Amino acid sequence: MTASVPPDALGRRVSCGTDYGTVRYVGSVSRTSGIWLGVEWDDPQRGKHDGCYEGTQYFKCRDRTRSCKDSEEGDANRSGDLRGQKWAKEWVWHPKGGSFIRPNKANFGVDFLTAVKDRYGLNDKQDIQYGTENTVVFGTKTVEFVGMDSVAEQQRQVSCHASSPPVDNYFGCKTKMFPSLKRLAINDNKISQWSSINELDKLPSLRSLQCNNNPLMDTEKNPETLIQLIIAKISQLEVLNNCEILPAERRGAELDYRKIFGNDWLEAGGHWDPEKNKPSEEFLAAHPRYPSLCLTLTIKCPEKPEQKPVEKKLPESMTIQKVKGLLYRLFKIPGSELKLSYESSKLEGKEVELDNDLKPLQFYSIESGDCVLVRW
Repeated sequence: MTASVPPDALGRRVSCGTDYGTVRYVGSVSRTSGIWLGVEWDDPQRGKHDGCYEGTQYFKCRDRTRSCKDSEEGDANRSGDLRGQKWAKEWVWHPKGGSFIRPNKANFGVDFLTAVKDRYGLNDKQDIQYGTENTVVFGTKTVEFVGMDSVAEQQRQVSCHASSPPVDNYFGCKTKMFPSLKRLAINDNKISQWSSINELDKLPSLRSLQCNNNPLMDTEKNPETLIQLIIAKISQLEVLNNCEILPAERRGAELDYRKIFGNDWLEAGGHWDPEKNKPSEEFLAAHPRYPSLCLTLTIKCPEKPEQKPVEKKLPESMTIQKVKGLLYRLFKIPGSELKLSYESSKLEGKEVELDNDLKPLQFYSIESGDCVLVRW
């Protein structure tokens, strides 16, 4: 590979003049000299073939989907107002969506932070810190994002759909800049770290995510496990890779997440006793949602009105025996004398006894917001 071609060129986004595409092939082409880039163009009219040249298939152009309005609805008006229109997806194959270009014709661009460093003459050794809402601090220099109020206002007026360039540690300081982002497509990128997925949980309006064909997808042997991890890490997500996330699927994903990383949590300083629960910063950075996946329960003593209700966060996997141990430290009553039950808004007027010390809380289908009743 020549010096003019980045080592990670395959799969990266490029521009050539006013056209944009994705690099699908890097290497030689028969009957020619030197290195070529095989590019699949966003606009298939820019291409010449489907990656096959003189009988050799160097790369393949992917099937694409396009949005098409039902014919009965008529054309969208010229102002571009598409509200009220009915849309459907149609599979389209473009046999001439690709072509070869020389590396010196391709612009790979630079990431945002590199562009800022180049603009202000900063070096890589200077620490990056995030200042106020619209500023980033490089060493001693503060860079302000101008016009962010206008951008935020535009975001509030549209239903956003973003497709990012090949990135991994891209989000960070930028996540908070998209409070209204609802749909995000990061297919065919270089995302390989779970930290990037963790960052998406900071997008309060995100409901739909597409993240196919990223190196991260290869970190788990079981595709179902991978899907569950993404669901568990992004609390507000409702659609993943065009598949609706049902409530039962989310509950199962979050439960499995706690099981998978439960031992790591304990080894990192986690503890069933909230007063002793001090997981390390490293664990919380890798699993920022783990603490919130615990049950938030209100503990009441209905026959002891002088005892004020107490709110506790407990893992679903905590056994009734360990709950009694916690209550002993709270009320100084031996666990053998405690009788536990719980009530839920879903079971109005009914109490469910927690009568098996060896069973975990999840066995009784207890949920956050439920109330544990303690008697002795």
